[in-house]
Amino acid sequence: MADKPIAYGGQAVIEGVMFGGKRAQVTAIRRKNGEIETYEVTRQHSPFRRLKQIPFIRGLFALLESSASGSKHLQFASDRYDLEPGEEPQEPTHSKMGMILGVALVGVLSLIVGKAIFTALPAFLASILFDRWVSNLIVQNLIEGAIKTFLLLVYLWLISQTPVVKRLFQYHGAEHKVINAYESGLELTVTNVQKQSPLHYRCGSSFIILTILVGVVIYSFFSYDNVWDRILTRLMLIPVVIGLSYELLRLTNAVRDVPVLTYLGYPGLWLQKLTTRQPDDDQVEVAIAAFNRMVELDQQTAEATPSSTLAHSS
Repeated sequence: MADKPIAYGGQAVIEGVMFGGKRAQVTAIRRKNGEIETYEVTRQHSPFRRLKQIPFIRGLFALLESSASGSKHLQFASDRYDLEPGEEPQEPTHSKMGMILGVALVGVLSLIVGKAIFTALPAFLASILFDRWVSNLIVQNLIEGAIKTFLLLVYLWLISQTPVVKRLFQYHGAEHKVINAYESGLELTVTNVQKQSPLHYRCGSSFIILTILVGVVIYSFFSYDNVWDRILTRLMLIPVVIGLSYELLRLTNAVRDVPVLTYLGYPGLWLQKLTTRQPDDDQVEVAIAAFNRMVELDQQTAEATPSSTLAHSS
């Protein structure tokens, strides 16, 4: 029996893609001179390794870790892409590494603040605009979920109109295509990868829509007296919503090939139609380079090794 594919994940960055494995994370970008450059991080163990094994808790810590590490890769992509042709990247200094750690902290804080705003604003609008007309708690929560979905769709549509985000969404599509090709057991060539779907059940976009749906259910168990009580309750329940949404995301991925149950993941796939675009061959080539290097490093560091950070061009 063939080994089950490893559940690799990734994200799009400026002019590139990041993939993460068990022990390695690799971002590949295409610089202005056409070269593909990679930023590579290997680690011995995740600081949240044990916590990420506990159901209903692991989702929150996986999200925090992903935000911290993703910020470092986004910073690398932004810095290196702007280098002029022929200009070589500088080796990381202590001050540079300190800045990278600062960026990771900012990434985590941005995640927390952004989630708080996205949770509080719909609750506030629903209370001010509709509570005087609707007394049923379940209907109130459905309205709140509808407002949250509307704001999300408008936000994604607006940012998708900018050239930079359009390119980012193309790389997002390239990331999914590579994962789909790998999980199908195909050789990672541009031709094979381009035949794959740009949608994937295990995407962060799917997680976002699941938090809205799960929130509607969870909030129905908690009444409130006024708008501020409602907002405070929502903020306090953020870890619960994230934890349950993460488990549901894992479930939808596990049953995606089961008839009928496959439809559980459809809301997330529909949202991905906004957050992914068809990539060109050059973008797919970058995604393949990142994935292959990540797998290579993961295999090299199968035995525990000290953490290291590297960068090179090809």
